[in-house]
Amino acid sequence: MIKQLFLPLIGVALFIILVGTFVNNPQKFGFIFPSPTPIFEEVKIGERTVKVTLADTPDKRTKGLSGTTLLAEDNGMLFVFESKDTFPSFWMKDMLIPIDIIWINDGKIAKIDKNIPSPVAGTPDSSLKLYRPDKPIDYVLEVNAGFSDKNDLKVGDSAEGNSI
Repeated sequence: MIKQLFLPLIGVALFIILVGTFVNNPQKFGFIFPSPTPIFEEVKIGERTVKVTLADTPDKRTKGLSGTTLLAEDNGMLFVFESKDTFPSFWMKDMLIPIDIIWINDGKIAKIDKNIPSPVAGTPDSSLKLYRPDKPIDYVLEVNAGFSDKNDLKVGDSAEGNSI
């Protein structure tokens, strides 16, 4: 009778210990789960703070905001390049929302391309307009179309943050 009572209890206790250990440290068992939400950084542009996801690898920069259907009012994407003083080209491939592109150099806004519409579905890549800075830049910030006007951003306004 003691075996019939204690063996199931010991089994349940071991099961609880194993599950608790797994839940608290899944990496110990070789499981790595992606973060369910993106990690944001903050960038202060002019007088406004924007939560940004970083596009700091070639793959992330290539994808950018393509496929994004909704961008919160105070969110954006900050493109970080391998070197400063670069001349990147941007296009609206697979973009579903209109945006403002804010070009940043030496901690200041160097240029703003406003209210860039998403392309008509089916537009061939060769027909997509390219957006470029007028002079070398260090970073690019993409935000919702109208953000620049709504927040009275101008060339020369400051841009600062951990990644800038």
